[in-house]
Amino acid sequence: MIPSQMLKGVLEGCILAVIREEETYGYEITTKLEGYGFGSVAEGTIYPILLRLEKNGSIVAEAKPSPAGPKRKYYHLTETGQKSLEEFCRNWQAISEAVNSVLYD
Repeated sequence: MIPSQMLKGVLEGCILAVIREEETYGYEITTKLEGYGFGSVAEGTIYPILLRLEKNGSIVAEAKPSPAGPKRKYYHLTETGQKSLEEFCRNWQAISEAVNSVLYD
């Protein structure tokens, strides 16, 4: 399990990457992150990030019928979100190279 302080810094970019793969909803994002090895990420952590991403124009939400219950909010990436994700990837590459240099060189 990844410590929460380390997780906070990267979760937003990883959520954008998950949404880039396909239109998806909150619980499914949580499940996918778990499948990628993030461990159990609480939905209470995911939804504030989704709200922030929606407010800054990185994602758009659309309510759609659910096969099991009330409508779900499905999220998809906007052009702004794609640019944010690209910036996150550049920053992640730079920081991971620096950290790896310190730890393994």
